[in-house]
Amino acid sequence: MNASSSPARIALLPGDGIGPEIAAAAGRLLEALGGVEIDEQPIGGASIDAHGTALTDEVLHACRAADAVLLCAVGGPKWESTDPDAPRPEQGLLGLRKGLGLFANLRPVRPSEALLDASPLRRERIEGTDLLVVRELTGGIYFGDSGREGDRAHDDCAYSVGEIERIARVAFNAAASRPRGERGTAKVTSVDKANVLETSRLWRETVERLAADEFGEIALEHIYVDNAAMQLVTRPADFDVIVTENLFGDILSDEAAMLTGSLGMLPSASLGGDGPGLFEPVHGSAPDIAGEGIANPLAIFLSVAMMLRHGLDRAGDADRVEAAVDAALTDGLRTPDLTGGADGETEVGTQEMTEAVLDRLS
Repeated sequence: MNASSSPARIALLPGDGIGPEIAAAAGRLLEALGGVEIDEQPIGGASIDAHGTALTDEVLHACRAADAVLLCAVGGPKWESTDPDAPRPEQGLLGLRKGLGLFANLRPVRPSEALLDASPLRRERIEGTDLLVVRELTGGIYFGDSGREGDRAHDDCAYSVGEIERIARVAFNAAASRPRGERGTAKVTSVDKANVLETSRLWRETVERLAADEFGEIALEHIYVDNAAMQLVTRPADFDVIVTENLFGDILSDEAAMLTGSLGMLPSASLGGDGPGLFEPVHGSAPDIAGEGIANPLAIFLSVAMMLRHGLDRAGDADRVEAAVDAALTDGLRTPDLTGGADGETEVGTQEMTEAVLDRLS
């Protein structure tokens, strides 16, 4: 879609914490790009306060009717509780993923050249890193049977062959379509715990069979999740596409985010079948800095870029947004989470960083 077509309908979900602040920044970016119609809806704690539930049927309907969904953040200490029956903001996100049939989460990790020295790892260790984590979203322990009885609690993990096949196919197709550059052969790294878990043994068998039957030109390697966590910080540039189940993917993608220097830099896309995709930053609601005007808007901007590319077929505009973000960083602008005290850095707030990206958009 381009700006001259009928506008794309974007369901914008500000949510909690810094969510409304970065939602406002995202709205300005979308207005500058043009060709969209924004429909703002509550989710998470804000929805609990207003409606008693983290996701209403009306909001889910509005998201289903949209061309894409842009979610900012949910959660905060206000809604934390040990009561298993109390509504939680995160239920809104899980319900949205389930309600939209979003089974594949894509999290690209590509440290900006300007931020290589902001990472806790040495520059030479992360230089050249350009990986994609493909996480299964609607199965596993997060959606298994759970409960508590007396002094015991349980959370069950289950996967079917069909669930594993569809997420593995997303990963192999992503590996086949990613720019190779100096990367050489496309490679998928499948992460499991097949030495302990039966679900992981089924996972490994299924991924191997799919690779042999449909993706023989793509290299496949298996790695245990504990080793994967170590290798992500010792040789991140060696990874291409990582595919894994829900819980492992949640942990590993947050770990990989720190290669970029801050969780405030990592976007994500959640995709499914024919319905709209969900695009969101990984950083969470950061309630400790909410309202202070210092939240980093770059992850939501990069999530907008993913939305343009994967949800609206506007790859050219996605490139413009990513280039504008890189240009602002190259010019030394840093929100507090990115500030490292290096020469040439200028610390700015949410508003200033937003203005800087908009100025460089053209």
